[in-house]
Amino acid sequence: MIGFPNAKINLGLHITSKRKDGYHEIETCMVPIPLFDALEMILDKKTTWNSTGLSIPGDAKDNLILKAEKLLRKDFQGLPNLSIHLHKNIPMGAGLGGGSADGAFALKLMSNLFDLHLDEFFLEEYAGQLGSDCPFFIGNTPAIARGRGEILEPIDLSLKGVHLVLINPGIHIGTKEAYAGVIPSPPKVKLEEILADRSRWKTDLVNDFELSVFSMYPEIGEIKEKMYASGAFYASMSGSGSSVFGLFQEKPSELSWKEEYFVFEGEL
Repeated sequence: MIGFPNAKINLGLHITSKRKDGYHEIETCMVPIPLFDALEMILDKKTTWNSTGLSIPGDAKDNLILKAEKLLRKDFQGLPNLSIHLHKNIPMGAGLGGGSADGAFALKLMSNLFDLHLDEFFLEEYAGQLGSDCPFFIGNTPAIARGRGEILEPIDLSLKGVHLVLINPGIHIGTKEAYAGVIPSPPKVKLEEILADRSRWKTDLVNDFELSVFSMYPEIGEIKEKMYASGAFYASMSGSGSSVFGLFQEKPSELSWKEEYFVFEGEL
């Protein structure tokens, strides 16, 4: 059985407060985009794991796919062994949620493969144990995320026909580093109100991480400026970076500067 975990972008990202447990409360709108990994799981005599494509740093035991497998085996005894293969295409540490998507899709694939018939509520509960962004990829439709990112509220938001240009400059920004430059504050305007009026996006749909990240890495801010210079009606850093995306009403005729970086283009 094969699935195609997809990336996401953030439309606005506000850090509203710091929690006693060390996490932060956020408010953001997450939107799935057509940039995919490929995840294959098949029944086998023993459980094996391998990956191709982009190199995955760190120990295999920290991979969210394998954590998802262990999570289900803890609650469902005697599950068959699996041969697991991931082809990694979504850049890591880039604010695109690729690792979270892999973990969430692993849960969905195993639910089907093992005939567990877990509904979205239970899958989201499991996904929340893997990471804050993971529950989003269970429903995988535009949603307002609050709390640590795991409290989801579907939103009627259509970007159908909008052209997406995504640039990843290959700069890894750690979560701790990103949060260190942000001063949490309550939102002044409801995110839903801003999202309802695209004419406000450029000025009011803000990613709180940009101020500190752009000061540390000016080249990331320059990519955003080039998106607007090329005709984007909205451009932003996604998540805590370093990927920057631009939304265009029509496919831009020329973006010669993009050749320096990893780039994805596609229609939403």
